[in-house]
Amino acid sequence: MNARPQAQKSVLLVDDSRVQRRILRVLLDKWGFRVTEAGSGTEALAICAARRIDIIISDWMMPGMSGLEFCKKFRELRRDTYGYFILLTSKSSSSEMVHGLEVGADDFLTKPVNSSELRARLSASERILNMEHELSAKNQIIGSALDELQGLYDSIDRDLAQARNIQDSLVPDRHVEIGRSQVSMLLKPCGHIGGDLVGVFSPGPDRLGFYNIDVSGHGITSAMMTARLAGYLSGRFLEQNIALELRLERFYAMRPPDEVAQILNERLMSDTGVEEYFTMAYGIADLRNGHIRIVQAGHPHPVIQRAGGQIEFVGTGGAPVGLLPDMKFESFDVKLNPGDRILFYSDGFTESTLPGGGMLEEEGLADILRGCAAQSGPEMLDDMFWQLTSSLSPGQPDDDVSAVLLEYDGPQ
Repeated sequence: MNARPQAQKSVLLVDDSRVQRRILRVLLDKWGFRVTEAGSGTEALAICAARRIDIIISDWMMPGMSGLEFCKKFRELRRDTYGYFILLTSKSSSSEMVHGLEVGADDFLTKPVNSSELRARLSASERILNMEHELSAKNQIIGSALDELQGLYDSIDRDLAQARNIQDSLVPDRHVEIGRSQVSMLLKPCGHIGGDLVGVFSPGPDRLGFYNIDVSGHGITSAMMTARLAGYLSGRFLEQNIALELRLERFYAMRPPDEVAQILNERLMSDTGVEEYFTMAYGIADLRNGHIRIVQAGHPHPVIQRAGGQIEFVGTGGAPVGLLPDMKFESFDVKLNPGDRILFYSDGFTESTLPGGGMLEEEGLADILRGCAAQSGPEMLDDMFWQLTSSLSPGQPDDDVSAVLLEYDGPQ
């Protein structure tokens, strides 16, 4: 019982009786506490407002401000640390005790004070204050760590915002008119940046290549892969575009889509450490006759919407690019008539989760296309995305959503 506390605590004795204060002070000095005295609640309140007090032992019944009133006002003070409040009372009614606890008292001692009981209550108060101090110190460490993490997050957020701008620049034109036909593109990442890519390029009149790519995974690594692929299929720098072959140093010929997939597969498989692969729908179109040759490398089936409204899903499937070495890819042909259109889209459409738990799938995409039959161009793709998000649970896709739409209106 005579052990000194681990850290010397300050105690404020509040009692209008000088004799009572002196009796208690002798015990507190003996036990190693730093003691301050106050003869009234008003004086005690001024002391508490001026400096830190750890423990208060206050008489309940005092002229002027009672111990109960003092306790209430003490709790209203703005403090950095907790103050433990013990009320001295001759009251034994449970309702009085409850009222004391409600205004902020932590413990009670009955007069006349028993020294052993007082020491036990003080030991309990020290344990609580020590735990509060340790918790406060840990909270400060956590707060500092959170501030540091927030700074790092803000820095990453700025970098991701810039990465989003760079990724947007990979598709500078979301709508391209080539002769009487037009190509529109949609790119909606589910986060700051995404792993989907769309694009179109035209090496000459009446010829174009267009593609929709979905890189495995999400986030930065996928976005880096899309940047790399955008360079391979550049519409700005045709000499760097692997889908084109310079002939007679005068014009660019378009490689067959299956050959393009083969070249991309070889390049990815030759890079050690690259674990990403991607699905792709890539087509080359002859706008003189509406003939399109397509390679479908693990990508969802392209869909044709005829001028009369009929919906046709086409394609032969195939393996993704960059998944296995020595992969062989096959192309297939489709024919568009004036007024027809063909859509390449990522599985962010068909694999979106509906409120009932199922996925949109091809049937749901066909319904969306029918609902947009009267529209065209970017407005059609925007409306398709709006219809998609309106039907989802909880309202936003959990994967990147992208599409490229070719609307054919016959030769020039």
